[in-house]
Amino acid sequence: MAHAPQIKVPATYIRGGTSKGVFFNLTDLPESAQVPGEARDNLLLRVIGSPDPYGKQTDGMGGATSSTSKTVILSKSNEPDHDVDYLFGQVSIDKPFVDWSGNCGNLTAAVGAFAISSGLVDADRIPENGIAVVRIWQANINKTIIANVPMTNGEVQETGDFELDGVTFPAAEVQVEFISPVDATDAMFPTGNLVDDLEVPGIGTFKATMINAGIPTVFLNAEDIDYTGTELQEAINGDPEALERFETIRAHGAVKMGLISDVSEAAGRQHTPKVAFCAAPKSYVSSSGKEISADAIDLNVRALSMGKLHHAMMGTAAVAIGTAATIPGTLVNLAAGGGEREAVTFGHPSGTLKVGAEASENGGDWTVNKVVMSRSARVLMEGWVRVPGDSF
Repeated sequence: MAHAPQIKVPATYIRGGTSKGVFFNLTDLPESAQVPGEARDNLLLRVIGSPDPYGKQTDGMGGATSSTSKTVILSKSNEPDHDVDYLFGQVSIDKPFVDWSGNCGNLTAAVGAFAISSGLVDADRIPENGIAVVRIWQANINKTIIANVPMTNGEVQETGDFELDGVTFPAAEVQVEFISPVDATDAMFPTGNLVDDLEVPGIGTFKATMINAGIPTVFLNAEDIDYTGTELQEAINGDPEALERFETIRAHGAVKMGLISDVSEAAGRQHTPKVAFCAAPKSYVSSSGKEISADAIDLNVRALSMGKLHHAMMGTAAVAIGTAATIPGTLVNLAAGGGEREAVTFGHPSGTLKVGAEASENGGDWTVNKVVMSRSARVLMEGWVRVPGDSF
């Protein structure tokens, strides 16, 4: 019996922030995968090694976590005053689908560097030495992101001494600016409230801040769900009942936010919204053994991604945290001590992260102009990824 041979697709494997993903130039994809649809999804599923009932993604590039089951497609931008279009696909580990509903803030840190190295940024915009300002159009959510990429002797500078909790080795700092992460015509708080009573049948009713900034996120008080906010991954990911409870809360939050019309649709929208819980600052020991002092942070936050507690913090969720922290009265702001602020440092399972935000109020409506955080990125491997020719 004859079988189709494997094909080679140019690809680059990159760490961005606390995530890893396979990056593609749109024009390098097979023709049928250069447009959205079944062929593209099937190609990316096979590249990553999904769906995998074993949950390991052994036969693909995925790393069997939400942070390492990611794909990126870049192309020269057609948007005015932008350099590159950035499309992110979150690949399910055990199910045959790719979620295109949101952005990956961590991989955003690698987009500028890949765009420069791939020739997607005009040469006259790239300094020989200094900072290249790459204007990114985030095509999933139609937002502008600015990546400040360090350059040395005409090449992207990847090595450095910037340390990012959740990443083992230091690298060059990449400052990422999320510009107007909420459209002026959209509601930052879809329900119209800073805090809602979220009723979850069979589980309870919880105070919740549901915000659309960076990525739609449902924030809960840790103590309301019997947690302290200092938990590490094993405390939740090793508890199937807890994971099921969080997924149920997430589904009902999605309905309340207007993202889906019925909880049954949540299974097909795993990437958004996120669900997170926050608490006042409390000392703990991070997953690396690093002691995190309550005096070094404003609050603790834990967030789930694709059904599991994240090992650090999703970049887009950090945008939501930074935005909510600047708005007096949200659960995130109250956990940080309340009042007005322009930046917040929060504790997560791997350590801490500082994020700044510029938010303003006009007639009771809140807008956020910019959210800024520092990440890093590094190319791990480049060349070709191979997939069976009949897999897409």
